[in-house]
Amino acid sequence: MNARSQSRSAARLAAVQALYQMDMEKTPLARLLDEFHQHRLGREIEDEQYADAEVAFFDDVVKGVDARRDEIDELVSGKLAEGWSLKRLDRTMIQILRCGAYELLARSDVPKAAVITEYVDVAHAFFEEREAKFVNGLLDAIGKDVR
Repeated sequence: MNARSQSRSAARLAAVQALYQMDMEKTPLARLLDEFHQHRLGREIEDEQYADAEVAFFDDVVKGVDARRDEIDELVSGKLAEGWSLKRLDRTMIQILRCGAYELLARSDVPKAAVITEYVDVAHAFFEEREAKFVNGLLDAIGKDVR
């Protein structure tokens, strides 16, 4: 993996974490971005090294998901099995799906397969194989609709 794709991977993981924090703590967007820029991206926290993330890419994903949340949630909800809603999903899972859906919608510069693979990898950081397959299937379905 080259340095650019590693920094993009780090940005995606950080974006999921930032949006999760925003969801849980209602942190205002500007403060959230500042906190991640100052203290998280590429820093060491409690002996855990955070990879250098592509900051502009991180900002785009976080701001994009925030700005288009209703549109993205409608898109994701439309692909869930009957009887399921976003409220039934794990909060981290929701952020993974939102970020992936945003990239599929708004980042035509990133190949569809790369978006899906990257967010499946993010899912593996938090969940078991079954959930990662769920991310793969749902983002693939969204990708077919929006690309």
